[in-house]
Amino acid sequence: MNTYEGLFIFPEVLDEEGLDQAIARVKEELEKLGGSIESAVRMGKKTFARSLQKQKAGLYVNITFKLEGEKIDAFKSRLKLSTNVFRHQFVVAGEVEAAQEA
Repeated sequence: MNTYEGLFIFPEVLDEEGLDQAIARVKEELEKLGGSIESAVRMGKKTFARSLQKQKAGLYVNITFKLEGEKIDAFKSRLKLSTNVFRHQFVVAGEVEAAQEA
C-alpha cells in the first residue's frame, strides 16, 4: 500500500458542517477501495489567482491517505462522480519528502 498526500479543494459555499460531510464522503469512497485516511489538515479558504468555473475561492484540505497504487485512478473517477470535490491533486508521500530534502 502506498501513502499519498492529496490536496483537495472544496467549494467555498460549504459551511463547517458541510465541509465535515464532504471530507467524510471522501473517506467513504477511499474505504470502498480498501484505503484509509491517516490525517486531514484544513488549510482554510484561499482565493484563486483567476476564476475557475465561476468560482473565486475554495476551501483547501490536505489529506494523507493509504491506497494501493493500481486503485488511484479508480479513486479519482469516484471523486468526480460522487463527491463535492472541486479539484484534487495527489503525490506519493515519499516523493514529497525527497523533494524537500533536495
